[in-house]
Amino acid sequence: MRILLFCVLLMSAQFVIGQLVSKPIVEFAGYQQSSEVLIDVRTPVEFEEGAIEGAVNIDWFSHDFNQQVQSIDKNKIIYVYCKKGGRSLKAQARLEELGFKNVINLEGGYDAYLQEE
Repeated sequence: MRILLFCVLLMSAQFVIGQLVSKPIVEFAGYQQSSEVLIDVRTPVEFEEGAIEGAVNIDWFSHDFNQQVQSIDKNKIIYVYCKKGGRSLKAQARLEELGFKNVINLEGGYDAYLQEE
């Protein structure tokens, strides 16, 4: 019975991970503020050092990350980025758990974005 339960949980986790959508940040050409949101999940210090124009800073490490994102329309397309891509991938998964419909992780993060400028 335990093995069966473990297999079901493993398959469910892979299904969820398979649903995550990513796009290389170097292909990001901007967004429509009326229907899309750009979230930078780096720390405020990192954000102050430079960010993509129009990005909203919601620190992934903040104890109230879930509460901060609640004011965002869950039907909008959400682009998420961080420094290299690790935190944004975690934030993407969390946002989808919270009911956001269209969350896109910008792979490579701000470091890759700077290299393309």
